Amino acid sequence: MTSTAVIDKAAPTRAIKYGSMSRDRAWALRWSYFFLALFAIFALVPPLYMLITSLKTSAEISAATNPWWIFHPTLSNYVGLLTSNQFLTFFRNSAFVSIFVVTITMLISVPAAFALARMRFWGSATLATGVFLTYLIPDTLLFLPLFKMFAVFSDLTGIQLINRWYVLLIVYPTLTVPFCTWIMIGYFASIPKELDEAALIDGASPFQLFRLIYIPLMVPSLIAVGTYALLLAWNEYLYAFLLLSRETSLTLPVALGNFLSADDSPWELLMTAGFIYALPPAAIYYAFRKYMSSGLTAGAVKG
Repeated sequence: MTSTAVIDKAAPTRAIKYGSMSRDRAWALRWSYFFLALFAIFALVPPLYMLITSLKTSAEISAATNPWWIFHPTLSNYVGLLTSNQFLTFFRNSAFVSIFVVTITMLISVPAAFALARMRFWGSATLATGVFLTYLIPDTLLFLPLFKMFAVFSDLTGIQLINRWYVLLIVYPTLTVPFCTWIMIGYFASIPKELDEAALIDGASPFQLFRLIYIPLMVPSLIAVGTYALLLAWNEYLYAFLLLSRETSLTLPVALGNFLSADDSPWELLMTAGFIYALPPAAIYYAFRKYMSSGLTAGAVKG
């Protein structure tokens, strides 16, 4: 009887406690959705306005009408840009630079990270820290030494690198390789050492260990760092603006900046070019979104 009475008396207390927790959770969810909606509006309104403006004519943009509504939609802006040799040259320059920078970055950072993380040698920890500290140097401070190096190289060899789009293939890896190497070191270090021991017992060489064991496990991390390098090369403006002045060598960020600074730049073409410029990285991120958020260990376990 006593135990039953105690249970009966405790039941209302637990119900009140659980009810309070349920109400707190409900309010937390409401606030979460509220701030999530604010973030979505803040993030999606600019590209939405860009898309709406790109489907308008210059006359409709200048008219005193609702800027968020398209009265006479048209694709002439897209057709005009995609058939323009000048715009296609800028787009091609950005695409070539981004693809080559990703390739160079992966060819350097992945083997370097493997050596620093798994092939222990004297000074490897210090060298790994130095790689990361290199990434912390501001980009603006590196411009003058790089510019001086290109000038000396031109005097010694007669090869002019300034005002050539391929000069970015030398500059951009100095920005991507240190960070990607540091990230990959952490991924390599998280792989259980038992995999190394099992492979070495089976007679695998270090190269076979790297190619047959680590590379298949590293697919999510490889895509993540490759996407980072791609986005940096695609969106970088400062070095491209300072090192390139010939119109045929410009990349899209610099070309759009010059187009924006012009006094008579058509607003609809600028929005159209900006929307086209944003599509490739958005499509790449959407295609590899599951790899961007998945961890290396989870990917190895899922096999």
